[in-house]
Amino acid sequence: MSHPRLTLALELPGSLPETGDIALFAPSGTLDLGGLPLERLVAIQGEKPDYDALSARGVRVSVAPEGNYAAAIVFAPRAKAEAKALLAEAAARVTDGGPVFVDGVKTEGIDSLIKELRGRVDLSAPIAKAHGKIAWFAADSAPLADWAATDLHPTEGFVTRPGVFSADAVDEGSALLAECLPETLPARVADLGAGWGWLSAQILARKGVEQLDLVESDAVALECAKRNISDPRAHFLWADATRHMPEDRYNAVVMNPPFHGAARGAEPGLGLAFIHAAQRMLSLSGTLWMVANRHLPYADALSEAFQEVEEITPPSGPSTRFRIIRAAKPLSAKQVASKRATDAPKRGLAPRKRR
Repeated sequence: MSHPRLTLALELPGSLPETGDIALFAPSGTLDLGGLPLERLVAIQGEKPDYDALSARGVRVSVAPEGNYAAAIVFAPRAKAEAKALLAEAAARVTDGGPVFVDGVKTEGIDSLIKELRGRVDLSAPIAKAHGKIAWFAADSAPLADWAATDLHPTEGFVTRPGVFSADAVDEGSALLAECLPETLPARVADLGAGWGWLSAQILARKGVEQLDLVESDAVALECAKRNISDPRAHFLWADATRHMPEDRYNAVVMNPPFHGAARGAEPGLGLAFIHAAQRMLSLSGTLWMVANRHLPYADALSEAFQEVEEITPPSGPSTRFRIIRAAKPLSAKQVASKRATDAPKRGLAPRKRR
């Protein structure tokens, strides 16, 4: 994907030092690397899909910063606390006086971030292009020291960090899902998109669980989960939940799948990918427990993937925002194909006859 703002910034004389590593903080896996010296780049990326994509392109990738850098480019995320923490880290890691660039789009809050940054450092005039802005300043750790990431405490006994999903409080959807879980669960369970581990702790509190795999693509969230859960039955897997496949299928999958894309628009495709992943991971007698926003169109995918699908009303009462779904007995690929062929005429989708 082309990055016109960065291209314009790098065309300026002396924009980057001639030697030394250049840190890219939170770059996407599809970032246009044109104009950047590949051999000097170090991507700091904790999201597994982006980590893998950058690595496949020949970029050195690290989950966390290591050592010092000659320059840094921070691709500001939407969560302001996370963006500030990344800038503080970059300013501390770059050699004093080296350039620190900050780039972002308007819909993700770059304007307000630049405004706050300007009050602390000698910031360049921003370059505005493609619905976003990029600006830069000389590295100095002192002005941004109080922006550094610190532990958050969303509920008693749990810690999170800026930028992880629902960092400030237990997510309402997860809380409703926990209400609906039965008192006894099967032996082998997976929590897909486990986050910082609150829902996993509720799963482990049920009878019958012998092993719980916490599958999470965000390395920071997973590290929080490791701090929050000391139960030896818990196994922590840094993986893309939509691609993960266990050696032995699970008896149950519990999940609160994400549904926002990079631009924060609703993307049902993410939740659909989680549903199909659960279908692949479950034994033929397995059960899926999931929570989803009511407006998301998951009904057809669930009925196509499972023999049994039902909505569960939480003990606290029905929710206007979320639906809790129990889906059991995943269909095999052969069964899905047969079901599609059977259901197609009912939906007016019968194949055309050959002429």
